[in-house]
Amino acid sequence: MSATIGNTGAPTAGDGWLEGVHAVASPNFGERPDDAVIDLLVIHNISLPPGEFGGPWVEDLFMNRLDPGAHAYFATVAGNPVSAHLFIRRDGEAVQFVALGKRAWHAGRSCWQGREECNDYSIGIELEGADDTPFTAAQYAKLAELTRAIMARYPAITAERVVGHSDVAPGRKTDPGPAFDWERYRGLLAGLEPAGEPRA
Repeated sequence: MSATIGNTGAPTAGDGWLEGVHAVASPNFGERPDDAVIDLLVIHNISLPPGEFGGPWVEDLFMNRLDPGAHAYFATVAGNPVSAHLFIRRDGEAVQFVALGKRAWHAGRSCWQGREECNDYSIGIELEGADDTPFTAAQYAKLAELTRAIMARYPAITAERVVGHSDVAPGRKTDPGPAFDWERYRGLLAGLEPAGEPRA
């Protein structure tokens, strides 16, 4: 099912929930500045514990319920209020945590083309993965699908304004990392490459 923008079934009041996407409303969000124009999409990767996939841990982090005793690494991030608008699991399942019109807490200290505080004017998508681990065909297909839906709602987000976390926080962040295939993603976004076709 293609993703479209709508309020039907939204878990909280507000705009920008994606139809056909599982919604889990994170408390970690705020209002955007009144004059904010949403014109940037930031792609991230995340795995908890680092390099391990599956399980409830990313959702738990975004919902402020990550158990710091469940893994040694969790004690370093539990209690840190973060979120992203969307999270795409390895099998391509998408979960939305924050309405697109709201300010998710994904980019941190950041700057793009001289504008700081990218959270004010961007949408953040987290891919379950790691810098050095190839992402799955299902993730690329879902990412392209969601990107098209977001661009339809926010036309100021052009293909040139889709960037990585490392682009807006250079020296501090490295994701989505060298394993993320930008050429493949942009080909899917433009409809130039079949979604499930493996690359050599």
